[in-house]
Amino acid sequence: MADTAHTARAADPAGPVNLVGPAHTADIPDVGAGPAGLQDVRGTNLGLVLRAVRALAPCSRAAVAAATGLNKTTVSSLVADLISRGLLRETGESAERRVGRPGVMLALDHRTIAAIGLEVNVDYLSVVAVDLLERDLVTRHLPFDARAAGPDACARRIAEAVRAVAGDPALRDRAVIGVSVGVPGLVDSPTGTITRAPNLGWSHTPLRARLLELLASPGAVPGAPAAPPPVLVDNDANLGAVAEYRSGHRARTRDLVYITGEVGIGAGVLVDGELLRGSSGFAGEIGHTRMVEDGPACGCGRRGCLEALAGIEAILRSALPDRFPGGALTRADLAGLVAAAVERAGAGDPVAVAALRAAGTWLGRGAALLVNLLNPGAVVLGGYFVPLAPWLLPECRAAVRELAFAPDAAGCVVEPSVLGLSAAARGGAMAMVDALEGGRLPLPPPRAAVPAGGG
Repeated sequence: MADTAHTARAADPAGPVNLVGPAHTADIPDVGAGPAGLQDVRGTNLGLVLRAVRALAPCSRAAVAAATGLNKTTVSSLVADLISRGLLRETGESAERRVGRPGVMLALDHRTIAAIGLEVNVDYLSVVAVDLLERDLVTRHLPFDARAAGPDACARRIAEAVRAVAGDPALRDRAVIGVSVGVPGLVDSPTGTITRAPNLGWSHTPLRARLLELLASPGAVPGAPAAPPPVLVDNDANLGAVAEYRSGHRARTRDLVYITGEVGIGAGVLVDGELLRGSSGFAGEIGHTRMVEDGPACGCGRRGCLEALAGIEAILRSALPDRFPGGALTRADLAGLVAAAVERAGAGDPVAVAALRAAGTWLGRGAALLVNLLNPGAVVLGGYFVPLAPWLLPECRAAVRELAFAPDAAGCVVEPSVLGLSAAARGGAMAMVDALEGGRLPLPPPRAAVPAGGG
């Protein structure tokens, strides 16, 4: 992932820099103790400096002071602290000609920390570890039947995956700052409890609390400065939206909808660069919007939901009827079944083509609701919708154009994700980096004393 996907200079180089962090997730709970005070102010300022360097690098301390409004002495102290913790590095002297001492340039130090994101879904477990520049260190996609395993076995499998990735050579000598898990369902983000995940068969599942138990023993996560490391549990569509905003083809589109294409359908919504959560954190459940009365049964127990019409199970049953004569679908090989549907549609099989086009129309009708309500600049289809996009997208776009109230859907583009099945895991890892910069995670401990420096 190119560094330019994560940097944005001010339009006027001499003007102020917008240091508002993009696509924040919910605060990471229970990672510190004690009342607010001077240490909290310093932590906030350390994060402010990190964000400034991300936006301006390579840049001098003087440039950071100008961008943040902090005085130069404070900035020098904060920079020295961040260098000692392995989060910033000096890159050499400025090439600019100026009176006085040359400025020493700063950049993020991508060599010292890692954040780990995971997504657990019906048929797989994805894991992504990123560095401070949010570039991939490790990516893994593991077949896993989470519904059959059950919540506790799934938590143990997640913990095993965290330990395996943290011990990967790519993370050697890196501090693991936190772990994020995306789940398809309603998540109470502050507690990390899965309120309801019908496709997994989970209800009121305290996933975060269980993971903290499993990762609590010293050395349980190689490289983590503390045991257990901070853990975030969130909805998979929300984290997928974070990844799209920070690194997808439509990166920096501040009003964006990401629609998951798994067994379930959900939407992660960004409004002006911030996740839209709603009063209880459950916004975006477009998959359980009733589209037709007395329609096909949905996994939630209702009928006629968008998910029952255009979810991947519904698509495969219609596109490959001979594979499911009794209507039952085994979730052990969804990827293989999707590949079979692609092969048949690519060969012009009329049943497969008609099924995909019908699903595309239903997706477009659901997307049009979001376009009318939210006026996004982009709707991105993710997950298993991506390989099916050649047949889904034309009908989806046509339905959006037809049903959106604004002419030409107010310029909203509808396109497939480029992040594949790792979007939520990648977004979760990025959310941990964002939390570090936002002062919502503890910084890694100092590695060595470093002089404040000048410039």
